Amino acid sequence: MVTYAGKLVLAPMVRAGELPTRLLALKYGADLVWSPEIVDKKLIQCSRQVNDALKTIDFVVAPAQEGKPTSVVFRTYPDVEKGKLIFQLGTSAPSLAVEAALKVIQDVDGIDVNAGCPKHFSIHSGMGAALLKTPEKLCSILVSLVEEVGKPHNKPISVKIRILDNEESTLSLVRKLCATGIANLTVHCRTTPMRNRQAPIRDYLPQIHRICKENHVSLIMNGAIQNRSHFLKVREELGLAEDVGGMMADCAEMNPTVFHPTPLPWYEAIRCYLEIARKFNHNVSNVKYMITRIVPGKSKFYQYFTRCKTMDEITYVANQMDETGLPLSDPSSYLEEKRQNEKNEKKRANDMKSQRTQQTKKHNVKEKLKKKLDTDQKRQHEQAWESIETKKIRTE
Repeated sequence: MVTYAGKLVLAPMVRAGELPTRLLALKYGADLVWSPEIVDKKLIQCSRQVNDALKTIDFVVAPAQEGKPTSVVFRTYPDVEKGKLIFQLGTSAPSLAVEAALKVIQDVDGIDVNAGCPKHFSIHSGMGAALLKTPEKLCSILVSLVEEVGKPHNKPISVKIRILDNEESTLSLVRKLCATGIANLTVHCRTTPMRNRQAPIRDYLPQIHRICKENHVSLIMNGAIQNRSHFLKVREELGLAEDVGGMMADCAEMNPTVFHPTPLPWYEAIRCYLEIARKFNHNVSNVKYMITRIVPGKSKFYQYFTRCKTMDEITYVANQMDETGLPLSDPSSYLEEKRQNEKNEKKRANDMKSQRTQQTKKHNVKEKLKKKLDTDQKRQHEQAWESIETKKIRTE
């Protein structure tokens, strides 16, 4: 079973915490990595697929429209992530939490419940930080996961929370959570209304750690940890033992190699990230998202990358970067040509569509005329026949 004590880990981050980021973080020293939060109902809809080409395990949902490709909701690469991957679950109901966790438990090393996200998409459904206001429900979810998922599969269950408005209420919540059978508690040292630009409140950590130790629960602190050396410094300043771990989010999003004692500069991190993204055919929109987090806004390459629309374009732009992150050449003309080609192709497609529409209209008109002509000829024939029959009768 995976252990959390004393480890420096990658935080669960929506969009930023996808496979390439996790693999890069592990390569450069992350002890454990969290998946992005995935909501229970979404995971329940997924089917598990073994991707032999990429050697990954994919959880996919069927397309909304027939003929469209399946959508990958979660992908893991066991060759590297096995023994180091914690799956974060968004949930507000014990039964759904268990059903979702059972779907993925054989391919991850632990299940973590998100009880700290302050974003609307989480709290409006009673998930994330909303669970801090319903501790009985949160504890019920954790107990169900421990008993029905964790123990049968020998996998740890954990929870990530934020501190409450004061130390007393925070410690009261921690006692309740530690009594559920969880293996780890991650504490984001900010209250729900606080934002990441605000300094974290770490004053409660020594007492939280004491409660965790009494219940054999490991503790990970989260909030404004900048790098490995900063984590060690904060832990020492707080007088915390070496079994207290740390979790990095924003700094790891800006540079996933920050776990290493000497992180890569951004331009080298970009190259390493893109190499992994290409290897796993990663979604171009997510690649672009991560690139704009890693590349400094003042760099010319920030604007170059934002203009890219395909992996080929991103690769081309990256190849124009020298060993210090400066341009070897300006890729603007290349990108402009791509956009012009795109416009020409779109116009050609619209023209062809218009031609097909006109051809269809002409065909329909011809068919109507033919049908009308056939009807007229049939009527003339019937009238002629009736005239002949009438003459015969008169003659007789």
